[in-house]
Amino acid sequence: MVRKIIIGTRESLLALWQASWVKRILQLRYPKLSMEIKTIKTQGDRMLNTALDKINDKALFTRELEIALLNKEIDIAVHSMKDLPTSLPVGLIIGAITERHDPADVVISKSGVKLLDLPKGAVVGTSSLRRRSQLLNMRQDFIIKDICGNLNTRIRKFAEQDYQAVVLAAAGIERLGWGDKITERLNPEEFLPAIGQGALGIEIRQSDKGILDLVAVLNHSNTDSAVRAERAMLRTLGGGCQTPVGALGLVVDDKLMLRGLIGSLDGTRILKAVDSGSPDFPEVLGQRLASSLIDQGAGEILKQIRN
Repeated sequence: MVRKIIIGTRESLLALWQASWVKRILQLRYPKLSMEIKTIKTQGDRMLNTALDKINDKALFTRELEIALLNKEIDIAVHSMKDLPTSLPVGLIIGAITERHDPADVVISKSGVKLLDLPKGAVVGTSSLRRRSQLLNMRQDFIIKDICGNLNTRIRKFAEQDYQAVVLAAAGIERLGWGDKITERLNPEEFLPAIGQGALGIEIRQSDKGILDLVAVLNHSNTDSAVRAERAMLRTLGGGCQTPVGALGLVVDDKLMLRGLIGSLDGTRILKAVDSGSPDFPEVLGQRLASSLIDQGAGEILKQIRN
């Protein structure tokens, strides 16, 4: 018999929305089950004024939640998949990957002007190396300025400071009901998103069969295949959340299509690859796409970034 379920989450507005959504879905499926949400502050939440690319820590937003899982203080940890490192601590697994929201990045500009119509030398806010690389590849005159913090903090800083535009994930903006702020949606097949962007990951203890059975209702098979392919690509490249790597997996007509990208920090060099395979073997496809990028020189770009 499964006891009361404790759902662990970060305490930002978006993280709480995500955990509440998971709780609501589980309660609809299991109305007699008792559930509560427990908020946990991660190291990343304590460093909200530091650009993420300055911190060499792949588990910045997940470690404290994972410790709580291993210590049995919580039963489920809800993450944005793009925050979850490609290698998990021993004893933990991804129990479910939820149906993906729109994976695209969006632009919010103060003047209501689209990205390519911004004035020369426009200040664009992002702390993502992936976004920085692709933005500078589009226009070398952009001035990319770090904008740190959780989503509501970044929105506030954007409004108060000298940014002319900011690039953010559509999923977070729309989940918090701020879709009316969006100026432009960037085509995710061209401006590639972060690995797992738009999907939620449900992390659990590997030994907890009862919880695994419970969270199965949250798993979306096509999203699961797509995100596992993206993560396998990133893992094979040896990159982390804070490297200029993007990917997008899509299942169409029972075939998994995967696009991948790695770019230099100055945007002058962008390597892309596309491949397809079976949704039943997503890791094989991800590894193959990574090999294609490595053949093009991805290792050289990563080495330059690490140096």
